[in-house]
Amino acid sequence: MNFWLQHLAIAPIALPLVAGAVMITMDDQRGRLRSALGIASALALLVIAIALATLAHQGGDGGGLTTVYRLGDWPAVFGIVLVVDRLSALMLVLTALLGLAALTYSLTRWQRMGSHFHALFQFQLMGLNGAFLTGDLFNLFVFFEVLLAASYGLAMHGSGVARVRAGLHYIAINLAASLLFLIGVSMIYGIAGTLNMADLAARIPYLPAEDRPLLEAGAAILAVAFLVKAAMWPLGFWLAPTYSAASPPAAAIFSLMSKVGVYAILRISLLLFGAEAGDSAGFGETFLLIGGIATIGFGAVSVLATQDLSRLAGAGVLISSGTLLAAVGAGQLTVTAGALFYLASSALATGALFLLIELMERGRDVGADVLAVTLEAFGDGEEEDAFGEEEVAVPIPATMALIGISFLGCALLLAGLPPLSGFLAKFAMLSGILNPSGLGEGPSTISPGGWALLVALVLSGLATVLAMTRAGIRSLWANSGRSVPRIGVIEIAPVLALLLICCTMTAAAGPVMRYMQATAATLHAPQDYVRQVMGPQAMERAP
Repeated sequence: MNFWLQHLAIAPIALPLVAGAVMITMDDQRGRLRSALGIASALALLVIAIALATLAHQGGDGGGLTTVYRLGDWPAVFGIVLVVDRLSALMLVLTALLGLAALTYSLTRWQRMGSHFHALFQFQLMGLNGAFLTGDLFNLFVFFEVLLAASYGLAMHGSGVARVRAGLHYIAINLAASLLFLIGVSMIYGIAGTLNMADLAARIPYLPAEDRPLLEAGAAILAVAFLVKAAMWPLGFWLAPTYSAASPPAAAIFSLMSKVGVYAILRISLLLFGAEAGDSAGFGETFLLIGGIATIGFGAVSVLATQDLSRLAGAGVLISSGTLLAAVGAGQLTVTAGALFYLASSALATGALFLLIELMERGRDVGADVLAVTLEAFGDGEEEDAFGEEEVAVPIPATMALIGISFLGCALLLAGLPPLSGFLAKFAMLSGILNPSGLGEGPSTISPGGWALLVALVLSGLATVLAMTRAGIRSLWANSGRSVPRIGVIEIAPVLALLLICCTMTAAAGPVMRYMQATAATLHAPQDYVRQVMGPQAMERAP
C-alpha cells in the first residue's frame, strides 16, 4: 500500500478540521472564499469516501479489506486506532453526500443567517466522520462531543424564538446523554481493562461470570446514551421540534445524526455481544426489537397527527430509526443487510425532504419565525436582507412541476413503495423476516417478534403514504391561491441530486445489495475485524 493510501483513513477527519480552523480566522468580508473552501472540502471528502469504500470492498463478496490506521504507530491496545471497513466506509459516503448537498443549498442565503456557519459545518462533518472511523469507545465519546458541539451552533443558527427554544432543549438532553456515555464507558473499562472495541470483543468471552453483570450494566447505560441520539421511543421526544426548527441545511445534515446512534448500536452489539461473546451473546437484542417496534408505532402516529411538513419529516426520521433498531434487534444477517440498504436510502431521502420543504413553503413568508432584530452575537449583520432579496440564482422553468416530482420521489422512498430503493430495502428486510434461516423453510419459523416487525413495517409505510399524500395535496394542489416560488438552480439541484442517487441505487440494486450483504456478513462474523485490528492471536487472548 503506497504512502497516500496508507494515510487516507485519517483524511476524513483531518480535512474538515483544517478547513474549519482556517475559516474561523477569516473575517466577514471573505464570505465567498469561505464558501469556496467549504465546497472544495466537501467535494474532496466525497472523493476520499468513495476511494475508501472501494478499498474496503476489495475482494468482492469476501472478507474485504479492513484498513487499520494507528496514530503514532502505537499498538492498538495503547493508542488511537481508526478502522475503515465496509460499514464505516458506507457511512462516510452518506456523510459526504448529505454534507455536499446541504452545503450547496446553503450558499444562496442560509449561510448568512449567523456567524461561523461554514466552520461549524466542517466541524460537524469532522465529528460525524470521526465517530464512524474510531475503533475505541473513548474516542467515540470524543467525536460524539465534537459533532454535538457543532450541532448546537447549527441548531440555533439564525436565531428565532422556536429555534432557540428547541436548541436549548436539544442541548440539555444531549448533555445528559453524554453523562450516561461517560458512566457506561467507565464501568466497561473498570471490568475489561480496555476500551478498544476489537480488544473488548477478544476479552469478553473470557470474562468470569461474576464480572458479567457489571459489564452488561455498563453496556446498558452506554446503550441508553446511544438510544437517546438514535431517538428511540420514549427517548426521542426532542427530535421533531429540533429538526423542524433548524434551518434546512442544518436539518438535512441532522438527518444523519440519528443514524450515528444506530451505527454505534449496530457496531457494538454485533462486535461485543455477537455469537462469540459467550454468556453475553445476544445481550439487549430483545429490548432493541421491542423498542424499535414501539418507535415505529410512535413515528407512524406522529406522521398522521402532524399538519406541519417539517415535523412530518422529523416523524419520518423516527420511523427510520425505529426500523433500523428493530432490524438490529432481530439479529438476522438477511434482515441486517436489508436494513443497511434502508439506512442509505432513507438518509438520502430524508435529507432531500428537509431541503425541499422550505422550497414548497416559500410561497408563504418563510422568514416569519426569524426575529426582526437579531443580536450581533448570532449573526454578521446581513440577516436583515437574508429573506428580503430575490437573488437566489436564476429562476428555473416549471418550478411547481419539479417540486411536485421531487416530493413524490421523497414520498415513495420514505413509504417504501415501488419502484424506488425504499421499496427494495423494505422488501429485503421483509424477505429476511419471512425466511429467517435463508433456506426457504417458510413462515412457520417466524418468531413473534418477527411477525410484529413485519406488521410494523407494513403499517408504518401505509401511515407515511397517507400523511405524505395529505401534505402534498394541501401544499401543491389545494392551495390554488399561493404564488409560484422563485427558486434557483443551486437550490433545487441538491434535492434532485440526492433523489437521483436513490434512483441509481434502484437501477444498480444488485451490486448495492451485494455490498450490503457482504457488510452484514462481516458484522455478524467479526473475527476478521478483530484479527486485523489486534493481530492474528486476538481471539485467543484472555484478559
